[in-house]
Amino acid sequence: MGRRKKGDLVSGWVIVDKPVGPTSTQVVGIVRRVFNAQKAGHAGTLDPLAEGILPIALGEATKTIPFVVDSEKVYRFTVKWGEATATDDAEGEIIATSAIRPDRQAIEGALEGFLGEISQVPPQFSAIKVAGERAYDLARDGETVDLKARAVTIYEAQLLDVPDEDTASFEIVCSKGTYVRAIARDLAEALSTRAHVIALRRLATGPFSEDRSILLDKLKEFGNSAPARDTLWANLLPLETALDDIPVVAVSEADATRLKQGQAILLRGRDAPVIEGLALTVADGTPVALAEYDRGELKPVRVFNVSG
Repeated sequence: MGRRKKGDLVSGWVIVDKPVGPTSTQVVGIVRRVFNAQKAGHAGTLDPLAEGILPIALGEATKTIPFVVDSEKVYRFTVKWGEATATDDAEGEIIATSAIRPDRQAIEGALEGFLGEISQVPPQFSAIKVAGERAYDLARDGETVDLKARAVTIYEAQLLDVPDEDTASFEIVCSKGTYVRAIARDLAEALSTRAHVIALRRLATGPFSEDRSILLDKLKEFGNSAPARDTLWANLLPLETALDDIPVVAVSEADATRLKQGQAILLRGRDAPVIEGLALTVADGTPVALAEYDRGELKPVRVFNVSG
């Protein structure tokens, strides 16, 4: 007989506004404890020195994490010119300097070259795996890691402010896998200087933005106060919130049972929905499964075990 998992069968999304300091993994642990959930995970790492939107999935919602990870991200960040660091942010030691300070016109001109699909080499201190080990672990041991360039897309890039000659702030909309620290590094190189990120905030990731978020301290406060438990649970968003761009198909209880058993169901006749690819099937408003539509059939690819 298998060991019983600790915690409750809690499913849904909690959108945490992470402060500077804790790691993403530490935030996941806090949310899991506050909700006493059996299972939890996050949708996209934020470095300890970064703040902002960190979506945390609980229970069955962890099955939808890939859809959030693959979505667009929005970042606001500040760059300090003239100094490169080992980590490309304020945490690392200074490894190179430059006396060049670009002006607004030069920055805006160079920034245009980063729009669209670009080739980006991740920072040495990154979570990329090299021969089974994280790049940042190898970098901390003094090893120089040969990280391969990869394609990422910058959909929008805007210079927000140049408060003084040493700093500039930006906002970008980008694809998954984009490293803001690498953008700062490469933008500085295009401007014949050096730079690193001194402040970074994620404003949105996929369907989740600041208007749906809760401060981590507030979450802990609600979790430690019995009268505030209702307020706490109001911050648990439904599992399907992560799937807002996927068509929804209502199915009968009988068809829901078939899908949960791994069987395909037929969608034929005049009233059959017109869909392509993935669809979210629901029965009486409760998520049943993600299913692939193929020649009149919906075949389950990911089943959800949630109660209505």
